[in-house]
Amino acid sequence: MNHQDQQSQDFQHWRLRVGNQRDWVWRGWQIRYTYIHPQKNNSHTIPLILLHGFGASIGHWRHNIQVLGEHHTVYALDILGFGASEKASTNYSVDLWAEQIYDFWKTFIGKPIILVGNSIGSLISLAVATNYPEMVKGIVMMSLPDPSLELEVVPVALRPVVSSIKKVVSTIIASPLILKPLFQFVRQPNILRRGTILAYGNPEAVTDELVDIIAGPPQDRGSIRALAALVKSSSSPSYSPSVKEVLPKLTVPMLLIWGQKDRIVPPVLASDFVKYNNKLELLKIDDVGHCAHDECPELVNKTILDWIQLNLTTNKAD
Repeated sequence: MNHQDQQSQDFQHWRLRVGNQRDWVWRGWQIRYTYIHPQKNNSHTIPLILLHGFGASIGHWRHNIQVLGEHHTVYALDILGFGASEKASTNYSVDLWAEQIYDFWKTFIGKPIILVGNSIGSLISLAVATNYPEMVKGIVMMSLPDPSLELEVVPVALRPVVSSIKKVVSTIIASPLILKPLFQFVRQPNILRRGTILAYGNPEAVTDELVDIIAGPPQDRGSIRALAALVKSSSSPSYSPSVKEVLPKLTVPMLLIWGQKDRIVPPVLASDFVKYNNKLELLKIDDVGHCAHDECPELVNKTILDWIQLNLTTNKAD
C-alpha cells in the first residue's frame, strides 16, 4: 500500500483507532474521553493518561493509543474547551484543567498513573503532579511551554510596557465584534492547514486526516465564546504555573522529548529545564517539530515504552 492509499484509509478510520470514546459529565460540563485495555493481563502495569496540546484533541493521539495500549491501559481526554468536550465560557487555567484530570482519575482509575502530555498537556501534567502527587508515578512531556518566561527576553525597563500591550491586545482579540469574524476566517480547513504546518518540521506530516481532526471542534456551538474566554484567561498571572518553580519540587521520574525544529516553543528551553531537576531526562529529536508524537510516532512510542520499562517497572514503581 502506497503512502496516498494509507493516508486515504487512515482518513476514513482514524476515529476507530483512538479507543472506546465515551462522555463524562464534570461539574455540569460534557467531557469526551477514550480508553483502551491491552488484550493481555495488565494488572501489573501502570495506566497512562494522554493529554493533548492547545487546539488539539484525542484524535491527535491516533498513532499512539493502540501501540501504547498493547502494554498499558491508556486513557486520553479532551480537556475542557477543546476537542469534543464542551466549549465552556469560564475562567480557564492550567490548574482548572489539572482539577479535571484529577477528578477523572478519582472517578475511573484510582491508582497511580503515568501522564503523557504534548505542549500545554505537558504543563498540565506538571500541575497535576505538583497538586496531586499521590496519583502520579511518572511524566512524559513533549515540548514544554512556560508562559512565565515570555517577558524574560525583554529588557527589564520595557517589561511593564510590553505586559500592558499584551493585555490590551488580548482584550481586543477577546472582543466578540473582532473575534467572531477573525475566528470564522481562521477555522477554515485550508487556513488551519497553513497554521498547522508551523507546528511540524515536515509539511508532509500535515495530512488531510490531521486537518480533519483539528478543523472539526472549532465548528462546534460555543467555540467562539470559549476561545474568547481562553484568550482572556491566558492574560491572567494565575493562568499557568512557572515551570522553573514547579520542576524542582517534583520527585517522580520525568522524560522530556523535544523536536529540534519546534517553531512554537523554542527547543533551547529544554537545556534550561533539565537544570531544575536531576530526575528530568531529555531526548532531542532532529528534523521534528512541536508534535513529535504525531510526526514520528514509531520512535516516540518505542521511547516511551522503553523509558517506562527502565524507570517504572513493577518492582521499581512499588
